[in-house]
Order: sequence, then structure tokens, then C-alpha cells
Amino acid sequence: MRDEIRRCGWPAEDALMIAYHDEEWGVPLHDDRKLFEFMVLDAVQAGLSWRTVLYKRENYRKALHDFDPARVARFKDKDMARLLSDAGLVRNRLKMAAIVENAKRFLEVQKEFGEFDKFIWQFTGGKTIHNRHKTMKAIPATTVEAETMSKELRERGFKFVGPTICYAFMQAAGMVNDHTMDCFRYKELLKIKP
Repeated sequence: MRDEIRRCGWPAEDALMIAYHDEEWGVPLHDDRKLFEFMVLDAVQAGLSWRTVLYKRENYRKALHDFDPARVARFKDKDMARLLSDAGLVRNRLKMAAIVENAKRFLEVQKEFGEFDKFIWQFTGGKTIHNRHKTMKAIPATTVEAETMSKELRERGFKFVGPTICYAFMQAAGMVNDHTMDCFRYKELLKIKP
């Protein structure tokens, strides 16, 4: 029997993508470890489809100690070799190095602000921006907020944090609600307090 729920078109008929869309995408996140997880996954996505990354997510969870930034920040050459030999991951040397570098910068931000959450949510004024897109084509690849975030992250030494990656992160972390207005999740997310 076909699922008759109206949702954004991008998950198509893929069960894992549908679950991600219905349960996670656009939900405001304030847990630092989850924020680090999406920072990693969105950086890995550069040049790839979200589907490709989503299907490798559990492999990343295992390889990166459940996305623990403190442990990842201590990775040495042997850890990098392990990651680069793992067929369950995107074996791109620059992206792997960025994950470790970003973990170090993430910890610096935590130390400065108390939580990464406090730092990252400043780019949307501490609340979710609920856009009013009627079609998927209307959703931008980046915004002024994402460009500002990208600039600040790069100045702090983060890698793979261009404006498009930052905007994907903002969508994943619920800093923006980019479900189309006819999607059942759009109105549900309006009720969630950031």
C-alpha cells in the first residue's frame, strides 16, 4: 500500500531517506554531539548526494566513536590510515583530515562559549527560521546567514564549511525549516520551540 502522507519530494521512495526526512531533518538540535555529527556528515557530503552519506552514517558513527569530538581531535596518523582504508566511509584524504581538524576547532569553540550550541545558533538569532517555500526549486543553496556562518567558521580554522555546506548543516540542525509548505512536517516543526 502506498504511503499517502504529503512530504517534500527529495526522499522519493527510499525508506532511509523518508525516515531521516520525517524524524530528523529540520528538527532543532541543541546537543553538541549531534551538532558535531551533522557538521561531519555535511562536510563529507560535499560533491556527493545526501543519500550516499546517509547510507554511510552508521559506519561513520562506529569509526568516529559515536561522533565524539574529543576522541576524534586526538586522532593520529594510524587513525587516519584506518579511516582511509575503511570501505564503509568516503575515502577522501582532505575530508578525513577536515574531520579531525574540525573536531579540534569544535572543542575550542566549546571552551570559549561553554557549548558549541550557543555559538552556532547565534547565526539565526537563537531561533529557527521558518521559510515559506512552496516548491523544492524555491529552496536556496545558501543564504546570508549561511555565508556569515561560513566566514566565521573559516576564520576559526574549520574546513569544508563553505556557504552551501553551512546551509545544509542549518537545514539538518533545524536552524531553518525548509520543508515545503505542503509537507506534513512543515506545520509540525512550527510547533517546536528552538
